[in-house]
Amino acid sequence: MDYSPIVAQVWGMLTWFIPAALLIGLLKSPWAKGQIGELLVRLFAHWQLDKQTYRRLHNVTLDTPDGTTQIDHVFLSPYGIFVLETKNMSGWIFGSEKQAQWTQKLYKRTFKFQNPLRQNYKHLKALEATLGVNPEHLHSVITFVGGSTFKTEMPANVTQGIGFIRYIQSFQQRVFSEAEVDAMLQALQKGRRAPTLATQREHVQNLKRRSDPTAERQCPKCGSALLIRTVKSGAKAGQQFWGCSTFPRCKTMQSL
Repeated sequence: MDYSPIVAQVWGMLTWFIPAALLIGLLKSPWAKGQIGELLVRLFAHWQLDKQTYRRLHNVTLDTPDGTTQIDHVFLSPYGIFVLETKNMSGWIFGSEKQAQWTQKLYKRTFKFQNPLRQNYKHLKALEATLGVNPEHLHSVITFVGGSTFKTEMPANVTQGIGFIRYIQSFQQRVFSEAEVDAMLQALQKGRRAPTLATQREHVQNLKRRSDPTAERQCPKCGSALLIRTVKSGAKAGQQFWGCSTFPRCKTMQSL
């Protein structure tokens, strides 16, 4: 019996099935979901926010005392600077402004993730340092895309879909002149890292280093080395923590 037609048919099925399976797996990865979410936000902003009023930069990587920080979207306008963090998530979302971690419930599975407001706070501080602006004019905005549902009350700056557009446009009092907006745009373009694969790889390494409790660290306030210290007295005697090497001049402390 000649099996060659069957072999050819099976091979033909595999030639499209394997690439399709790989593509589906890639699209479900956290990286792909993040990229899709950021693309959707770019499209929403392109359609809804006037380009002359709201100058925008995307995927902005800035140097910080402890490495780098990466900002999804920055909108510079006469009404303030809006720093947007994108989350492409489905399911139910539980969280509050002060919680360190929020919860995603997807069917019977539960996942914890960093409070995006806290995540975005570091972005705001990096922009404040780079641009030298009043922090009152920096606004944190979070947007969830992907069909998630909030199951707890969220702050006004935590939005869904195009809700971030309405939040940004709710600011109507001018705080910057057009010349100041142009100057900030130029300063940010000059101060950011080039959006290359090398920059992305370095940022990922910085994230891994910061999550390693034994890795060397720099003080986020003064840039000096952080040292592992031990509490010598009190209820927490014996516990270790990261403390600035210039103490008592700088009293920065971080959990170990």
